[in-house]
Amino acid sequence: MKPKAAVDVISLPNGALSPRASASLKPRADSQYSGKSKFSSLCKQISLKEIQTASLRKKVRWSAVCGVMLFFLGLISLFTGHVDSDLDWYSHRLMGRSLYSSMVYEPIDFWKSKYSRVYRGCSKKGANFPPAVREQSSNGYLLIAASGGLNQQRTGITDAVIVARILNATLVVPELDHDSYWRDNSEFTNIFDVNWFISSLAKDVTIVKKVPAKFMRSMEKPPYTMRVPRKSPPEYYLDQVLPILLRRRVVQLTKFDYRLANDLDDELQKLRCRANYHALRFKKSINQLGQKVIARMRKMGKRYVAVHLRFEPDMLAFSGCYYGGGEKEIKELAEIRKRWVTLPDVSAEEERQRGKCPLTPHEVGLMLQALGFTNDTYLYVASGEIYGGEETLRPLRELFPNFYTKELLASEELKPFLPYSSRLAAIDYIVCEESDVFVTNNNGNMAKLLAGRRRYMGHKRTIRPNSKRLSALFLRRNQTSWTTFANMVRYYQRGSMGEPDEMKPGQQEFLEYPYSCICKKPPKNDANSTKNNGEVHSGQAGIELETRT
Repeated sequence: MKPKAAVDVISLPNGALSPRASASLKPRADSQYSGKSKFSSLCKQISLKEIQTASLRKKVRWSAVCGVMLFFLGLISLFTGHVDSDLDWYSHRLMGRSLYSSMVYEPIDFWKSKYSRVYRGCSKKGANFPPAVREQSSNGYLLIAASGGLNQQRTGITDAVIVARILNATLVVPELDHDSYWRDNSEFTNIFDVNWFISSLAKDVTIVKKVPAKFMRSMEKPPYTMRVPRKSPPEYYLDQVLPILLRRRVVQLTKFDYRLANDLDDELQKLRCRANYHALRFKKSINQLGQKVIARMRKMGKRYVAVHLRFEPDMLAFSGCYYGGGEKEIKELAEIRKRWVTLPDVSAEEERQRGKCPLTPHEVGLMLQALGFTNDTYLYVASGEIYGGEETLRPLRELFPNFYTKELLASEELKPFLPYSSRLAAIDYIVCEESDVFVTNNNGNMAKLLAGRRRYMGHKRTIRPNSKRLSALFLRRNQTSWTTFANMVRYYQRGSMGEPDEMKPGQQEFLEYPYSCICKKPPKNDANSTKNNGEVHSGQAGIELETRT
């Protein structure tokens, strides 16, 4: 009878079982074994040790070779501009598939952040924030012409409130752009609840629906019109705009989008949050239809994922990307791109390597499956006209058959809204805002606005594809197993799942990371947590307990 080695069974991350011989290979001490058998066993152990030593040396040599190769690949990446995802890929190829297929991380609940009950939004003004200047005492009237589509206009309206506060001006309800790509002639009152907008901000900024007719008749000259540089600091408005406002009494700022600096003091940032998250409320008819769509999604499934594909022709043209459609695609998108005369010529391949190209609907579906979403997940797809139509959407539908849009869920109720792109976009905004998980596919205005709002609402799960790293992975999808691919996707997505630790105060765009307005709830047993006007400070940002609804 031959001696038996003790065997351990190891469970691998992919569920396979791997036998591993125990370090102890001693045969059983059985009286039936002769001295010759013991001597033979001892020789086998010595031979085994020699083999193990030789194998270890071989592994060390290969590790050294791989290390040198990775070093030179790093230099190549540095000097050629290739992204670090290429380096990860070559590392995977050199070190073997087990590098990623055996990765084990702390599991992430892809439906909900574990911090969702710890943090909440706060935008209450401080005790030393002065009340709004009344209309009769203000420095004049500020007219704003917001540009772009709905969400771009929303950023302009929010910043207009802050600029009026900086100038001690009376803000006139902003005008919306009617000449942009979307050709929507909707006014502010067609989309937002104007009376709520005025009343909810009354303690911060005085807002009127229009300049009084009597005042306009008394003016010697028409309103002074000017355009300020993008992301101008408060000092610019005080130095360049205020003197004109004092002299002319009415000033109009045109093309007003992203015309205010990102980094402001905390009180102004909180006013930004009050304007964006509380004052800008959609009018009743839009909100009611949005809630109907949400109810119909929830009736089919208790929870759902909202995906903002942003794969419309204008987005693809603006990005300068290419998706394999041949000469037809190149010509069509190039023609649309001419509408932005200031856009430079770019390389489609380099833009994709830099992570500037939206993922295709199919790639979005593969990412969701890799993260763990099963094919019975309910998907709400927010989108306008998809480039390529149903053919482009088919792979995503096949991956997730429970695929719905506002058109499928409210075809009749939606008819009055069809001529107005901004009102349709508002429906998508409402349904995405209330979703259990929101997936962005670009870094545009709606994606930033909703990501920021969902953080403000308690870090609701928001997934932003790490396009720079995923793009290289998708290009080589057929060269790796699904297990390895899925693990690499989860690895790359860590840090892009909407967790609180992703915020870096002062280093990111406030629209997407409203750090001054994020509150950490105090411990229930902390008797001192509600002192100091309800403020609780934690970490880098001053975090307060919200008492204002």
